Amino acid sequence: MPTSSRPRYDRQSLTIVALDVFRQRGYDATSMEQLAAAAGISKAAIYHHVSGKEELLDAGLSMALDALEAVLGEEQATTGAPVDRVRHVMRRVVELEVELLAAVSVLLRARGNSAVERRALDRRRRFDRAVARLIAQAQSDGSLRDDIDPVIAARLAIGTATWLVEWYGTGGKLGVDALADAVVTMTFDGLAVRKR
Repeated sequence: MPTSSRPRYDRQSLTIVALDVFRQRGYDATSMEQLAAAAGISKAAIYHHVSGKEELLDAGLSMALDALEAVLGEEQATTGAPVDRVRHVMRRVVELEVELLAAVSVLLRARGNSAVERRALDRRRRFDRAVARLIAQAQSDGSLRDDIDPVIAARLAIGTATWLVEWYGTGGKLGVDALADAVVTMTFDGLAVRKR
């Protein structure tokens, strides 16, 4: 029996393809024809798996948000000193940025133009607030400076970590551990040389 050389897709694999196209072209500028061309299948084949590109966007945004939210439930994010928990969350955010580069990139570009994007932005804000609570705990126990509002500190820290989707390219010389080390060091120690 001959096998087809045509790619086989399911909802998950189509979402991966769509995220890559959304990242390159932008969600609004992407047509179903372009998604079909990127996947190497017909539009009808895509519609066999999903109702349209909004469903693919929803699945992609959920992929990123599910991963971020799961970090908050990890043992290192729920036990131990608050400052260590914040460090763990920041490191994991960087790791997820690299692992889910296209999904996180599309999430960061969401502007709330649809119900799907508004739901995603609400979930993202909940994540930010959870990180702000961790920072506030670390401020309360004296582990972190308390002259910066924890909400602002959380947004700056997460923003630093998530901005790498704009410039980081897979296959570069800088590995995920080096990236995570740099982000955590910058977030917690800054650039200033400490005077002895």
